[in-house]
Amino acid sequence: MKQLILQIEEGKYSFFMELIQNFDFIKVQEEGDNKEAIMENLKQGFEEMKLYKDKKLKGTPLNEFLNEL
Repeated sequence: MKQLILQIEEGKYSFFMELIQNFDFIKVQEEGDNKEAIMENLKQGFEEMKLYKDKKLKGTPLNEFLNEL
């Protein structure tokens, strides 16, 4: 199977998605997080920050973090 990345005008996106979903030989994998996933990630981040400030969670030193990249 081949993969293709497209950039579609915002106003034509819904039409295009409806069109290609009618082809059985095309698999659609939307990129990006939805609003719920973004909110959950933010909530988790704030909870971790609170735990760190309360000294209940140990942080990663910057050098160690950068070496992992």
